[in-house]
Amino acid sequence: QVQLVESGGGLVQAGGSLKLSCAASGRTFSSYAMAWFRQVPGKEREFVAGIRRAGPTYADSVEGRFTISRDNAKSTVYLQMNSLKPEDTAVYYCATRFGEVSTARNEYRYWGQGTQVTVSS
Repeated sequence: QVQLVESGGGLVQAGGSLKLSCAASGRTFSSYAMAWFRQVPGKEREFVAGIRRAGPTYADSVEGRFTISRDNAKSTVYLQMNSLKPEDTAVYYCATRFGEVSTARNEYRYWGQGTQVTVSS
């Protein structure tokens, strides 16, 4: 059974930075794609960033501001978020799937519990 545990969320002012972490356990981390999604109440969960062998993939809304990275030795994926905007406020979820990155949420079988990010204006 795969387990994902996110951390690092919080409250930050617009223009500030946060770094999210997601620790994975339960299978060979390096063989799987890792991704971050986010969701606000009343809206669908949306793709933010993903990473595997082909390199990182970003949503247009975060390109140039967010950086996804992974440490296979620690089975951990990170999301460095800079120049945060109020519209980045959401619950951020870590997800994983075997194979390459997909931007479709239904392609991911395993999910973390989510961590709240709030950006004040």
